[in-house]
Amino acid sequence: MQTTQLLTANFIGNDAVTGDNDVFQAFAPAQGETLADEFTNVTPEQADLAVEKAAAAFGPYSRLHPHERATFIDAIAAEIDALGDALIDRAVLESGLPTARLTGERGRTTGQLRLFANLLREGSWVDARINPALPDRQPLPRPDLRRMLVPLGPVVVFGASNFPLAFSVAGGDTASALAAGCPVVCKAHPSHPGTSSLVGVAIARAAEKTGMPDGVFSLLHADNEVAQSLVAHPAIKAAGFTGSRRGGLALLRVAQERPEPIPVYAEMSAVNPVVILPGAIADNAPKVAAGLAASITLGVGQFCTNPGLVFLLESDQTEAFLETVAEKIRASAPATMLNAGICSAYQKGVQHIRVMPGVHLLAEADTDADPTRTEGRPAVLTTTTPLYLSNDELSQEIFGPSSLIVVCQDESELAECIASLEGQLTATLYATPDELRPSAYNWIDLLQNKAGRVLFGGFPTGVEVAEAMTHGGPFPATTDSRTTSVGTAAILRWVRPITYQSFPDELLPLALQNANPLGIWRNVDGVMTK
Repeated sequence: MQTTQLLTANFIGNDAVTGDNDVFQAFAPAQGETLADEFTNVTPEQADLAVEKAAAAFGPYSRLHPHERATFIDAIAAEIDALGDALIDRAVLESGLPTARLTGERGRTTGQLRLFANLLREGSWVDARINPALPDRQPLPRPDLRRMLVPLGPVVVFGASNFPLAFSVAGGDTASALAAGCPVVCKAHPSHPGTSSLVGVAIARAAEKTGMPDGVFSLLHADNEVAQSLVAHPAIKAAGFTGSRRGGLALLRVAQERPEPIPVYAEMSAVNPVVILPGAIADNAPKVAAGLAASITLGVGQFCTNPGLVFLLESDQTEAFLETVAEKIRASAPATMLNAGICSAYQKGVQHIRVMPGVHLLAEADTDADPTRTEGRPAVLTTTTPLYLSNDELSQEIFGPSSLIVVCQDESELAECIASLEGQLTATLYATPDELRPSAYNWIDLLQNKAGRVLFGGFPTGVEVAEAMTHGGPFPATTDSRTTSVGTAAILRWVRPITYQSFPDELLPLALQNANPLGIWRNVDGVMTK
């Protein structure tokens, strides 16, 4: 079957199928047009079949040599590359994002797949710990104890709207789960169904070429009811989600109400506060202002790390700094947002707070947004600390190219604002070393208590895929602040520890056998060794 024939397919294991539920069509936001292709949602019965196949695949897949799983994941990356321009063109059409952005995102997607393949080949992520038996120990002997991390079982992954490639069908959740040894049932995002199906083609081909068990991966187009049924299915052991707080909490409720509750790793809402102290403005106001405006408008503000809230300390430079930010925002251009629903919510959100008493529009783009192109118009607003602290709505995320600047009169107001924050993905501090030393407040401590990543200078928009990255944070940024959805540590969401006691060596997993056939680093009686 050719790629063009598979564009609208669901994949239930190895089988490309037509869903037996509702028919829907994709939308091209930049053109304001519904696309001709027809997609079909799966029924609850078809979704159950995908989970059953995943459950059947779990045993053989999880027992594969780590290098075999690595070969499969590398093959996925190669098959995505092989889709060529067809994938980028379709993603541009369905998302309204520019070609250059999506080309870079494809590179990030295949790069993180290869990163996890390399992690499997190195192998030490299993955290092998060995305490050999001490039969002569007094007063009691010690049994042989060997501990490692093992996969949870089949998982469900939900594609995100704002990253059609890197946080979707073959994104970080899928890559890390497959690396851990967990079969994946992926629910495609309805904003980019054709893009999702093309990536599904790539994964299906990689699975076939590398001999993976049927059911190691499924891709489903599904409505919300069927999506929630996936989380409720007793064979599913965890879920990964990137999206709205409402959607994440709905899945979390389903997971907690199961007879066997399961973890839902949901990345939800964040305003990613930026704290700018006067010394940083005095040192380089033009650069900081330009960087802030660029970060607010990058990608039409549709990054989960968009700086939606800025705190300034009043100083002699404050007015000039705000005017420079305003100039940059006025000179920016409206641009197409991901879909009509996101665009409408953005417009309503900005309008809602701009009419609040004490909130002032600092600037918006000089050019009006074009509704036929689903455009969002950049805007920056300002308010004071008392008004900010008295209105919880001012601290909520508005997903799009806007930010609220709160001007604090002194350090105590600033500290109170930070203390009032919900959990965040990021927090940024602009300050000079001299400003930090004599302060009555430890700004770094205050911010790190609220976020999963703290930046000193720079701006938070964008996430590096690397071993040291944390893309998570206290609730409601995520449902579990101990985890990350980006970087190699993401694999730890899909595993659990198990200890083997007094096992014959030949029955142990390779990572725990005496000869260490995998050649990985292990903790043996407290000493790291190969």
